[in-house]
Amino acid sequence: MIAITLPDGSRREFEQPVSVAEIAASIGAGLAKAALAGKVDGKLVDTSYRIANDASLEIVTDKHPDALDVLRHSTAHLLAQAVQRLFPGAQVTIGPVIDNGFYYDFAYERPFTPEDLPAIEAEMQKIVKESLLVSRSVKSRDDAVAFFRGLGEEYKAEIIESIPANEDLSLYSQGEFTDLCRGPHVPGTDKLRAFKLMKVAGAYWRGDSNNQMLSRIYGTAWLNDKDLKAYLTQLEEAEKRDHRKIAKQQDLFHLQEEGPGLIFWHPKGWSIWQVVEQYMRKVYRDTGYGEVRCPQILDVSLWQKSGHWDNYKDNMFFTESEKRTYALKPMNCPGHVQVFNQGLHSYRDLPIRYGEFGACHRNEPSGALHGILRVRGFTQDDGHIFCTEDQIESEVRAFHEQALKVYGDFGFSDIQIKIALRPDSRLGDDETWDKAENALRSALRAAGVEWQELPGEGAFYGPKIEYHLSDAIGRTWQLGTMQVDFMMPGRLGAEYVDEHSQRRQPVMLHRAIVGSMERFIGILIEHHAGQFPAWLAPVQAVVMNITDAQADYVAEVRKSLANQGFRVDADLRNEKIGYKIREHTLQRVPYLLVVGDREKENGHVAVRTRGGEDLGTMSVADFASRLRSEGVQ
Repeated sequence: MIAITLPDGSRREFEQPVSVAEIAASIGAGLAKAALAGKVDGKLVDTSYRIANDASLEIVTDKHPDALDVLRHSTAHLLAQAVQRLFPGAQVTIGPVIDNGFYYDFAYERPFTPEDLPAIEAEMQKIVKESLLVSRSVKSRDDAVAFFRGLGEEYKAEIIESIPANEDLSLYSQGEFTDLCRGPHVPGTDKLRAFKLMKVAGAYWRGDSNNQMLSRIYGTAWLNDKDLKAYLTQLEEAEKRDHRKIAKQQDLFHLQEEGPGLIFWHPKGWSIWQVVEQYMRKVYRDTGYGEVRCPQILDVSLWQKSGHWDNYKDNMFFTESEKRTYALKPMNCPGHVQVFNQGLHSYRDLPIRYGEFGACHRNEPSGALHGILRVRGFTQDDGHIFCTEDQIESEVRAFHEQALKVYGDFGFSDIQIKIALRPDSRLGDDETWDKAENALRSALRAAGVEWQELPGEGAFYGPKIEYHLSDAIGRTWQLGTMQVDFMMPGRLGAEYVDEHSQRRQPVMLHRAIVGSMERFIGILIEHHAGQFPAWLAPVQAVVMNITDAQADYVAEVRKSLANQGFRVDADLRNEKIGYKIREHTLQRVPYLLVVGDREKENGHVAVRTRGGEDLGTMSVADFASRLRSEGVQ
């Protein structure tokens, strides 16, 4: 008998090997119809997969967390089949699942264009209505090469030739279309209903610019039309909030070809930067960090000792002087260890906390650059804590409280916590990684925090807690990190004297709350759609006159507020007051102060919000109090 254990703990027994689909049918016709795939002993499989031994089984329906990936993977095949129907001779290459969707790369006699997408999408819908069965077969590597060469699929044959000869390969077929794939896939094309093709782009074969340029078609796929519509609506809203557009409207910053991935900050944009930096500087002071400043370039020998050379050199910029090679720092941590190493520390000195607004440079691919969200030059609110193992938990808990307070002040309330675990390429042994990972788990458990684990996504020197924030339109951004590092202090000679007068290596905690200042400001722009809270806005108020008779009073009001530390402009242009109000509303200035003869005579201002609310007249002192009360407490 074969015993199948279901997620609720119940068991079903079968006398002979049984498929996932058959097990679903034995439970109920509704489940059999809803089944998209199965998960046998934790491994995703097709519904046709036959189970021959005792196993645990989850039936993957649209309510299962793995359902979307299966649907998107299958929709990529649907796209490829539609393309080959409409464009005979098009060769398929690769078609992976990505965030929110999928793409497929094609080789064809001409590039595909956006005008091709409606016809391809219509053909995909036609294939869905045909309800084609999706079937899996297995071939040897050499047979698979011959099979695809016979179809004229030279790119697919080249992929297969790079696979070891002794491996059997799975192929998936639906109607006349067959592709190499690990799977799993949905049982039939009728399961694929909510999708849309998004855009076309160029992509070099295997990412090598020396190879042929292929056509990449991007699509999105969802469980149902409601989710698809919500995603498309989110994209429309994201387009309106694009930080690059808002930056141009509000004159915050610009980028140009002579400095790819580097930012030219304008006065208003730099004003936002300064507010964020001074806020974070206060966090440093209030939580026991000493602010430091370390060099921008350091001899490569230091990066070799730290481990960055072996694990990160492809992302670093280098320069030479007097036959010595230097690297622009991609991270601040080795510099902070050098500060720690100046003088011998006692265990009584620990923890020692350093913070730095450290400017870093990383050689990001040009295709990955995106406004100020992905750049080559950036500044981190970086910090490092040197402590004992016994102090890890209290330091992580303190950091967690700091981070939540900061995110709340900047307007973020939906925060998810994740732990990124050991990557394949890493320093140290498994015992050390076990200790580091368990230290983070223990600290979060003590803080009463629930978390998700991300296998393989830690830094090369240690695991890390990640803070993922949802913005106003539901997008998720990874910001802060707290990393436990048992490696770098030893590699760079960091020591302290313990209570037994023995020299010990401290634990190094790497922490950042907002991460890249540039990226954080870009996120803030999009989260607030440029309508910053008054304490953060580059211009908090504009004072406007109705006629020239109030010009001197406008200048007086502006100067009074500016002397109190507020960011206030004056608009004395010879324009109608309605025009001025409309223009500064479009500039998203929080408060619009209108001055006429009556306001001048009484020493008042008429206050309007950018939302159009009329707050009436008030004294300049009362307005200053109101503005002051909107600061971060």
